[in-house]
Amino acid sequence: MVEYDDEWQRYDAQLTTPELVILEMQADSREDASAQLAARMQEAGRVSDLDAFLEQVYSREHQLATGLPGGIGLPHARSEFVQQTTVAVGITKYGHALDFGASDGPANVVLLVATPAASFSQHLSVLAVLARALSKENFRESLRRAHDPEVIAELINSTPVFSEH
Repeated sequence: MVEYDDEWQRYDAQLTTPELVILEMQADSREDASAQLAARMQEAGRVSDLDAFLEQVYSREHQLATGLPGGIGLPHARSEFVQQTTVAVGITKYGHALDFGASDGPANVVLLVATPAASFSQHLSVLAVLARALSKENFRESLRRAHDPEVIAELINSTPVFSEH
């Protein structure tokens, strides 16, 4: 078990699980992709009110685009409807991509990040570590080529999100 300072709650669960991964995702829009991923979070008991959480995700998305270079969509929200920090992952079906506003084009890997409303620093830390990992082409390609929800979950869980605290 990792040690945490007072601001952080003990973290007993993983960021993601194979059940929170959608392979061959077909979505009509970035909102549809976020809705599919958030539904997985709700099924896993990590989001208590799907519609209210999605309103917060969409609101955040309209403030500033969440596309990252290299074909990545990183929608995210802090919410009182989130029980624990969670990342759901969607790998789009071949030939499908979604516009998350990145300057280099649409995304074929989407990571929806959900954190409890009170965990501002944790939210920023998760986003920063994921963005840093996703800036590496080999990490992005590993996600795209995995074809196995367990491997994708392990890749996400192995990012050192909590090692700085």
